[in-house]
Amino acid sequence: MQEPILTPEAAIAALAGEDNQIRYYAAWWLGKHQVQSACAALCEALTDDRYRLEAGGYPLRRQAARALGQLKNSQALPALIEALNCQEDLQLREAVIQALAAIGDRRAINPLLDLFHSQQQPDEALIEALGTLQVWSARLQIEPCLQHPSERVQCAAARYMYLLTREPQYIERIIKTLNHDNVYLRWAAIFDLGAIGQSQEVIQAIIAARVPNNLKLLNLKQILEAGLNGDARDTTSSDSGLLFNAIDDLLIQL
Repeated sequence: MQEPILTPEAAIAALAGEDNQIRYYAAWWLGKHQVQSACAALCEALTDDRYRLEAGGYPLRRQAARALGQLKNSQALPALIEALNCQEDLQLREAVIQALAAIGDRRAINPLLDLFHSQQQPDEALIEALGTLQVWSARLQIEPCLQHPSERVQCAAARYMYLLTREPQYIERIIKTLNHDNVYLRWAAIFDLGAIGQSQEVIQAIIAARVPNNLKLLNLKQILEAGLNGDARDTTSSDSGLLFNAIDDLLIQL
């Protein structure tokens, strides 16, 4: 189905409309197109009470948080930090954590650390966010998570530890999960590799992974963008050549 054509003004206005499905779509559209003028309206949507599922949860709030992460606008920081306090919708809190990590404003570190220390069980999204924001003071609490019963938490901890130490043993922990029988664990592992950065081992593991090609391409593009932004370390020309060739091959196959 063809995507309806919207303007930024129409999409912002739709957020305040009556049809919840249209409001949800408008939030998605504004994030996809990175409409910076929508930041205030999306922040307001983080407190929306009209669209609530019978089982609990706030779909519009979740989508607004994801959209704000795509905008990467620090003006959203206060509203997102306030949304961390929502105890009713854990999916919303996960989307908020991911948005704060994507924005990258270090003023989010203390609220995230407060949440991390208050939890009885480790939260994989929170561990990943602390790694993205390079909050290495949490190492003593995160390193034991390498032995956690949840393999998702183990991978998040391995991702954090690799970003901190650059020791290949942590990449190997994640690559091992790419061979798991559980497809969702394989998906989670490939996104962890995409966040780690550019190396032949990571690129080759993504190419060989038993996941759909669109997921491979998405994570290879993330690694490429990190390299273009100067975020990649220990990069060689052979790494770059392998990355470009892999992206070209996947584009042909799609």
